[in-house]
Amino acid sequence: MELTAVLPHVNAALNATSTVLLIIAYALIRSGRREAHRRVMIAALIVSAIFLVCYLAYHFTAPVFVFPGTGWVVPVYYAMLVSHVILAAVATPLIALTAWRAIKAWRSGGAAAPAQVYQRHRAIARWTFPIWLYVTVTGVLIYATLYHVYAP
Repeated sequence: MELTAVLPHVNAALNATSTVLLIIAYALIRSGRREAHRRVMIAALIVSAIFLVCYLAYHFTAPVFVFPGTGWVVPVYYAMLVSHVILAAVATPLIALTAWRAIKAWRSGGAAAPAQVYQRHRAIARWTFPIWLYVTVTGVLIYATLYHVYAP
């Protein structure tokens, strides 16, 4: 089996895993469990980094894929795809900056760090989280549309 045949499924699994980890991390931070949140976010970052490598490997080696749908689903699919691609490009530096600010806050005292140290992280995380979550969810929806609803 060729790598280009396997990678879309791997990418979808990694995206789905990232989605679950992001939701768990959100629930953990809302309940005040900073250390557990930190660990889950590290896992989300690792899974997303692996996804990015696999995604790039796929798109540098796979042929161009044309959406086979017809009718009303075509503009819906392309609206989702375009928003996904644009927000993925926005999310990548946002994720890096949010993680960097979290690392700086953690290094300044971990859970005991002064609240203002986390303020900069929290301020950007409020934007990063919904964008990152949207990108992972739409990634799975695009995969499902291309490989299950309109399977080649």
